[in-house]
Amino acid sequence: MEAFLAVSFDNISSRDTTRIRKGLRQIEGLLAQICLSRAAHQRKSSALAEQQHPPPKKLGELKNDAAFREFFRLQEGFQWNIASRLISTLERLMGMGNPSHTDLLILSTLDLLHGILLLHPPSRCLFNRADYMNLLLDLLDSTNPPKVQSQALLVLVSALLDCPANTRTFESIDGLLTVTSLFKSRNATKEVRMRTLEFLYFYLLPESVHTTTASAPNTAVLQRNPSKLGRNVPGHARTHSGDGGGGGRMDIDEPSGKRSMEEKQQLLGRYLSNVADLVHDLQESSPFGAVSA
Repeated sequence: MEAFLAVSFDNISSRDTTRIRKGLRQIEGLLAQICLSRAAHQRKSSALAEQQHPPPKKLGELKNDAAFREFFRLQEGFQWNIASRLISTLERLMGMGNPSHTDLLILSTLDLLHGILLLHPPSRCLFNRADYMNLLLDLLDSTNPPKVQSQALLVLVSALLDCPANTRTFESIDGLLTVTSLFKSRNATKEVRMRTLEFLYFYLLPESVHTTTASAPNTAVLQRNPSKLGRNVPGHARTHSGDGGGGGRMDIDEPSGKRSMEEKQQLLGRYLSNVADLVHDLQESSPFGAVSA
């Protein structure tokens, strides 16, 4: 697996879009092999559709899968951590200009990053850093395509999931202002508005802390020097990255500073006037399960 990751990392580290595309597909193929049922690949008599779309393994099965355990082990160190490499690729793509050549690659990178953050929760600690969180907020800018904005919102949710410290970083760099501005924008598409509304519901949920980062003693090696961000790049707005606060040490063992739903309601109320209605809807419908203030 290390040799395969080495080849794919070399490809996505390139400035050649063809090589980047190849590297992203290699990583996607690796994750597919880990997450999809092996038996489906072995059925010689199965229908073509089944061969192309084998059924996924159940989450409970992954922990007993040797390939997944090896994958998880490799993600604990910086050398083979996929999330950190995808973030670097995202930075590079946003700095290359020419959106007609890079937008699809940005979408693919975001899609893989979303999956990695769900498969390997300790990698979420990367977004405790302001410069990485800013990268996602940059993609919500109105100059980016709606599909990129929607996918960035999904990655943002996975980056904040069970990580109050990341949520505090998001709040400290005016993430709420960015998201609510997108929600209120006249240029936002219906899909983007729905994704934004889903994010706001998610944000208002009571916070809990799982041991996703503390259980990974080697995750601290994911730290690296901040990238030089913040330059104006044609085609991809860089409105947040490099605005300060991103150069500090990422300390994953600091107290998370959880906030209640009421506290977050007050914060969000600075930018939206109907937050009480959102909270009421959230408590009535419980779209993410049981909700309490």
